[in-house]
Amino acid sequence: MERRHFDLVILGSGSTAFAAAIRAAELGKTAAMTENRTLGGTCVNRGCLPSKNLIAAAGIVHEAAHPRYPGIEPARLRVNFAELVRQKDEVIAYYREKKYQSIVGDRISVFEGTARFVERNAVEVGDVRLEAERFLVATGSRPFIAPLKGLEQVPFMTSDLLTSHEPMELKEQPESLTIVGGGYIALELGQFFSRLGTRVTILEPRKQILPSYEPEVGQTLTEILCEEGITLLTSSKVLSVRRDGTGVLVDVDGSVNRTIRSSHLLVATGRVPNTENLGLERVGVLTDQNGAIIVDEELRTSAPHVWAAGDVIGSNTESQMATPVGAQDGGIAALNAIAGEHRKVDHHVIPRAIFTDPEVAVVGLTDRQAVERGYRCACRTVKMEQVPRAQAVRNSRGVIKMVAERDSRKVLGVSMVGMDAAEVIHEAGMGIRLGATVEDFAGMLHIYPTMSEALKIVALSFTKDISRLSCCAE
Repeated sequence: MERRHFDLVILGSGSTAFAAAIRAAELGKTAAMTENRTLGGTCVNRGCLPSKNLIAAAGIVHEAAHPRYPGIEPARLRVNFAELVRQKDEVIAYYREKKYQSIVGDRISVFEGTARFVERNAVEVGDVRLEAERFLVATGSRPFIAPLKGLEQVPFMTSDLLTSHEPMELKEQPESLTIVGGGYIALELGQFFSRLGTRVTILEPRKQILPSYEPEVGQTLTEILCEEGITLLTSSKVLSVRRDGTGVLVDVDGSVNRTIRSSHLLVATGRVPNTENLGLERVGVLTDQNGAIIVDEELRTSAPHVWAAGDVIGSNTESQMATPVGAQDGGIAALNAIAGEHRKVDHHVIPRAIFTDPEVAVVGLTDRQAVERGYRCACRTVKMEQVPRAQAVRNSRGVIKMVAERDSRKVLGVSMVGMDAAEVIHEAGMGIRLGATVEDFAGMLHIYPTMSEALKIVALSFTKDISRLSCCAE
């Protein structure tokens, strides 16, 4: 067996792993990454990049068929699904080459195969033994497959259907699609397929989609998706799934028991960390009840020579499964492991977005979370129809909510459903990070008309009747 020695061995090759490897190289050290699927991990190959590419394409089709402006005639654009998939793969290949493959070399190496700890200071990948004094586990996460009765006998898809040049890639557009789950993946993909003409049914076992978000978010998005023709059934538990010729039958227990038939089934019931079969127990790395690796604020595991970062740590240190979180933490982990620094992660302000149309974006605490943490809160909610930009471009669907501490007026959280919400939320995130108050947001001069004015308007609503403000919200 070939033996290779590196300053840092990283299990994984996604955004977290690459951030760590780059940081190691910048410090003049050598780093090895391992990958058992495709270089670049989930985000570039089967997550963020392909989904946003295709979602934007479906948006063009929808806008043409449903123009917002009177005077513009609807147009039915022809969709070649196979060509859409081909161009998506082309974009992925380009991005993977420019942002991942081109970085490999010199001080950074990649080894294909599943890595497993075999000794304290060694992992094996195929016929290669990688040795180091320091290790980083950054193996990411995978779709969680809910234990549905009969599922093992039924063909089904996961979010990996958007992958590139792998066996599970979807090449043909479904005629109809049943989605189990009402989280962000289900909503993004459900709207995408629906806008291309697929008949979509979304099944959520809880009373509302996005139950961990502000209730106004789930309610607003439900109305919008239903208006677009998506069947969205909440309080609907899947009893079993079974084949029906070339299609699938899903038996549902809800307010009315029913059986739903579709040509395809998508299980979108969350994600779980990739920690199985890594040999973590051999080196003393502990995991929690969800399989996520337990780390301290410096991303060090229970084994003093092993760090972990990215999706693989789950919600430990209040982290969230998101590409930018992993990328930032990968660099911190490398600094702590190689340079002996003691930098701590800060996961208190993490902007998040769901790329439905309109977009959902959140940062900070919800009203409920703030109360659970002991805050006395004041909240305000404003519909997007109060935002001049939204009215000007005839896209006033949505809502924005601001949560503040009652006495100090410090803003604790912002949730928004609306056009360009994923862009607007960064201002809110920076404000929360710097301890901004409601008055700071209200006093901030905004360009008119922009969607960012929504932050100013919701802040003004704490003290004014915003329906009686002039156009520039002053």
